[in-house]
Amino acid sequence: MIRLWRRVKFLFNIRKSVPFLIRFFKSGEVSLKKKAISVILLITYLLFPWDLIPDFLVFFGIVDDLAVFTYIFQWMVSMAPDSLKEEYRVYDE
Repeated sequence: MIRLWRRVKFLFNIRKSVPFLIRFFKSGEVSLKKKAISVILLITYLLFPWDLIPDFLVFFGIVDDLAVFTYIFQWMVSMAPDSLKEEYRVYDE
């Protein structure tokens, strides 16, 4: 739970998370397959028309979307090379 909370804080720290994502996709240490799976998951979720909680329930709909995006981001962080995790201080504890 603590690890998830750290990742959520990291995700909302745009000054760190956006450069991390850019470096993740530019990194030669991350295989093309992992990069493709990440992009496919994100695009599929954006295009998928059904949510667990409908968006007309504003707060809960946003929390639902945020939870899925955070899960995908957490998965990407776990696949990142150690050097990238160290640089952005994102650890798998």
